This record gives sequence, structure tokens and C-alpha cells, in this order.
Amino acid sequence: QVQLVESGGGSVQAGGSLKLSCVVSRFTYSGYCMGWFRQAPGQEREGVAFINEDGETKFADSVKGRFTISKDKDKNTLYLQMNSLKSEDTAEYYCAARVRVVYECPSTSSEYDYWGQGTQVTVSS
Repeated sequence: QVQLVESGGGSVQAGGSLKLSCVVSRFTYSGYCMGWFRQAPGQEREGVAFINEDGETKFADSVKGRFTISKDKDKNTLYLQMNSLKSEDTAEYYCAARVRVVYECPSTSSEYDYWGQGTQVTVSS
């Protein structure tokens, strides 16, 4: 089965940076999407950044210019580089994979099939 293991969360001050990683195991599907979601206490889970099999990316307006999503196919790893962090970025971050073929990656959590365990990001200001 597909397994996703996240790491890299932590606590930083506003303006700082963090890099999240998600290692994907036993994933043999093609035409997939990978993405990062986040959920703050009492809030809905929201899409943050997405990347398709061709390397095309999409970002939430709230993180454009600050976050970068990338992947290393050889290492089976998805990354989220977060710069200029704000207190509003504080949330539990999840990586997710969609195994059904699609070109434009969706931004809603219900469209994704596999999830990591989550990693906490806390930004102090």
C-alpha cells in the first residue's frame, strides 16, 4: 500500500523558514498529484500547495511567493519549503497523494486518496 511519512515540522519565529519532507513508499501509479494541506484548530483543512506528475505547481493565494513545493522522483520525496513564515501559518500540515489520473491537481482534501500522519508547524510572533 502507499505510505506517506512526514518530517520537518517545528516551532519558529515569524519571518523564519522551515522545510517539510514527505517520503512516499510503494507508489507505482502514474498521472498522480501530490499536495500539502494544513488544518488549524477549529478550522477546515485547506489546500496549500500542489504539484502534478509534470512538475507543474499550484499554490493557495495566502502562501504565494513564500512557499515552494517540489519533488525528487529518485528519492520518492515531496518537499514544502516555507519562507517568511507568519503566525497565520500555524497549523498541522499533511502531505497527500491522489492516485487517480488527473492533469490539473484539485485543491480539495476529498479528492486525495492517501495521507501522511501530519506534522505540527508553530510560528510565534
